[in-house]
Amino acid sequence: MSAVNSNLPPQAENGVFSVSSSILIDAPREKVWSILLDFPSYKEWNPFVRGQTIVDKSGNPLPDQTPAQGQYLLIAPVHLPPTMDEPGWFQKQSAFELITTLDHENYRVAWANIALPKFLLFAERWQALSVVDGKTKYETTEVFGGIFAYLVKFFMHQKLVLGFNAQAEGLKKQAERA
Repeated sequence: MSAVNSNLPPQAENGVFSVSSSILIDAPREKVWSILLDFPSYKEWNPFVRGQTIVDKSGNPLPDQTPAQGQYLLIAPVHLPPTMDEPGWFQKQSAFELITTLDHENYRVAWANIALPKFLLFAERWQALSVVDGKTKYETTEVFGGIFAYLVKFFMHQKLVLGFNAQAEGLKKQAERA
């Protein structure tokens, strides 16, 4: 996919590897955006990221779960490989992130992993929506860098690809429901 046809910004970091997915959704962009930002509902439709919670710096959930730039985000559990069922112990992952961008005007959201120093592991995830031929185009990409990114690539790259595609499919099914 060329950058011309993408609502994703150029990547700020060149990493060890990246994972991307996109899908066309037959629903209004505003509806898809609302679903994408409704983190508490992820358990209903997302087989990859089963939960996202706005938290304080210590990881305690905040009463208001409305996402905003500068907030902390606990992503857990992450099911690798993706499943709506309860996975085994080693199939559940988690991530502690900082929401770096929340752009309602351009329908883009991004967060970066802050659990480890950047030289060990850097991961930045972008998600964006645009309108293509009357449908909503969902795009997502995550760039992984740092020393540990080589391990993540070796052990988890294919599972992450499956997860990104499963999330896109789940978002499509949720948004296209009547």
